Amino acid sequence: MFDKLLIANRGAIACRILRTLNELNVGGVAVYSEADAASLHLQQAAQAISLGEGPASSTYLVVEKILAAARDSGAQAIHPGYGFLSENAAFAEACEAAGIAFVGPTPEQLRVFGLKHTARALAREQGVPMLEGTDLLPDLEAALLAGEEVGYPVMLKSTAGGGGIGMRVCRSADELRDAFDAVKRLGQNNFSDSGVFIEKYIQRARHLEVQVFGDGQGEVIALGVRDCSVQRRNQKVLEETPAPNLPSGMADALCAAAVQLAKAVSYRSAGTVEFVYDSEAQRFYFLEVNTRLQVEHGVTEQVWGVDLVRWMIELAAGDLPPLADLIAGLKPSGHAIQARLYAEDPGRDFQPCPGLLTAVQFPPTDGKALRIDTWVEAGCEIPPWFDPMIAKLIAWAPTREQASAGLDRALADSLLYGVECNRDYLRQIIKDAPFASGSPWTRCLEGLQYRAQTLEVLSAGTQTSVQDYPGRLGYWAVGVPPSGPMDDRALRLGNTLLGNPEGAAALEITMSGPTLRFNTDAVVSVTGAPLPIHLGGVEQPMDTSLFVAAGSTLSLGTVGGAGARSYLCLRGGVNVPDYLGSKSTFTLGQFGGHGGRALRAGDVLHIAELEDGSHGESLPVELRTDLPAVRSIRVIYGPHGAPEYFTPAYIETFFATDWEVHFNSSRTGVRLIGPKPEWVRESGGEAGLHPSNIHDNPYAIGAVDFTGDMPVILGPDGPSLGGFVCPVTVIEADLWQLGQLKAGDKVRFLPVDIATAR
Repeated sequence: MFDKLLIANRGAIACRILRTLNELNVGGVAVYSEADAASLHLQQAAQAISLGEGPASSTYLVVEKILAAARDSGAQAIHPGYGFLSENAAFAEACEAAGIAFVGPTPEQLRVFGLKHTARALAREQGVPMLEGTDLLPDLEAALLAGEEVGYPVMLKSTAGGGGIGMRVCRSADELRDAFDAVKRLGQNNFSDSGVFIEKYIQRARHLEVQVFGDGQGEVIALGVRDCSVQRRNQKVLEETPAPNLPSGMADALCAAAVQLAKAVSYRSAGTVEFVYDSEAQRFYFLEVNTRLQVEHGVTEQVWGVDLVRWMIELAAGDLPPLADLIAGLKPSGHAIQARLYAEDPGRDFQPCPGLLTAVQFPPTDGKALRIDTWVEAGCEIPPWFDPMIAKLIAWAPTREQASAGLDRALADSLLYGVECNRDYLRQIIKDAPFASGSPWTRCLEGLQYRAQTLEVLSAGTQTSVQDYPGRLGYWAVGVPPSGPMDDRALRLGNTLLGNPEGAAALEITMSGPTLRFNTDAVVSVTGAPLPIHLGGVEQPMDTSLFVAAGSTLSLGTVGGAGARSYLCLRGGVNVPDYLGSKSTFTLGQFGGHGGRALRAGDVLHIAELEDGSHGESLPVELRTDLPAVRSIRVIYGPHGAPEYFTPAYIETFFATDWEVHFNSSRTGVRLIGPKPEWVRESGGEAGLHPSNIHDNPYAIGAVDFTGDMPVILGPDGPSLGGFVCPVTVIEADLWQLGQLKAGDKVRFLPVDIATAR
């Protein structure tokens, strides 16, 4: 067995290979782009080597860098995983020339099967059923002639590559004419080969594939049939084995054809022979061969109880027992289904969603009923340069129905926040008729209308953040402020109006509000400082529950009169993960809420599915925000008053003054402009040079803190400890007023006793 093996890949497959290497006591060497520096596979590897900055073209696809990493680490073998260099014959040859074992097929086999037209030629020689089609087409004229001969619709295909790239259905000569140059360009740009050919297109085709494994000496085994028909734009979404609802004997016939084709070249290592299956005619046709480990290999492993990666490594090391011994007594058990979890937004045409994962949680796995292959944890960045797959969830059970239910539960119990993902889309597919009935076809998802429980931020406003009440309690002693709404009264009233718990997460809007597009029905209310509200261009009232239909745009304008903050509450609340027990955003700490920051244009927020659409209720007039010209805020006197720190005359002045709010005010604190304090002492002594200085003293939210000669009312994002005197503290009942203070407002403090405060 090898001492060290290098994985020339990233993500979930790198973690998967490392798991097997650790079981074999083989040192795993990981390579990585700097964009993947937080990937779990680097933690699991015995050694990690950087390939530098940038996308695959300057990292994972650079043969010289991979080979240099293998030489420098002393690795005796390279496992290419899937994608990247896994089917690159020149790379396999370069490994062999360097004296490094390539864990995969031979270079010759990679070449024969690497181009679809040469694979078709071999399949034709072996008598494997073929779709009507052509060899490589020299030009458009030849393609148009072939289209007429084969009969429309046809599939125009790039001969190189995979993953659905370079495939176009053409239903007429005009569509073929439009697609020809584009498909050639895709092949050239993605696989350095512009060759194209035509195949007959089957309208309701299933995509079936057979897992094969060969010893390179002529022996080949097949491990059942996978169904990979659930595809989006020719890319697989769900995969399962055994393939459901096949006629008796069809699986055996598929396996026999795959083994025959692989034996023709004395196939070595793991591979997949793919077929198109015509459900109406109950016939199968050769499609292509993937000369590598497939993304969906895990469903085969779960049903057959094998480790294909282990077999590949042992074969490359010369330690694999004869295939006859491996399969003696081996038989499939139960059913397995895999879902591919991607960082992409189904609600925006599946655009990739790179970014920071702020929360990651998967359900516990047991290795059999549920297996999860992933490379992420909270704090991982999904880079923009690579395939955005986050994880593969594989559910196994004795029956297909049980496996399907188990996969749905696993997806429901998975939490990924910070980027959009296709989790809810996968759950809708599982419940949709084509998959649920066991009769999917390759284009069945075209009829699925995705239902997104989301709203999109078209414009974010000045400072819009997620807050909940009472915020993040219990951590202020260690420097983590509570955050939460600055005007908790407005948020709590808005939630109560909607029938929510009073503390449900809502959007706090500072001065200027966002514009939001709703992808689902919702009932909302806007409370706090009055601002213009327009729903679909029609003005709406404050302090009233409003029905927002899916597809509508809600625009919140700028606070025009008194006040600074408004609150948009939604029935069911805003779904963001808890951080230290709260959904509130703490922007200075960069945690909580949506990504630990204020909202930005392009953000997507998830909201609860609307079960009660009733609306039209309003807050009583006496409960609506009313802000006089001079705000009277009640306070408790102390702890640092006269005569220890201030003169008695100044304390009288303090209470008699209409203080002006300074422009430099925020959630951290509200600064005030007014008469300069009269200090009893000349300095803070050992605490500092200024008489406002004291030794560290615990603060309270609402404490009026003299930082030098300027008082600051500490806000919910302020410090918990400091070295300044605090002559008064705002009572709890009036803390909401802090959220409605803006530059130029006037404030007068009114001292009350504890009984009044309570």
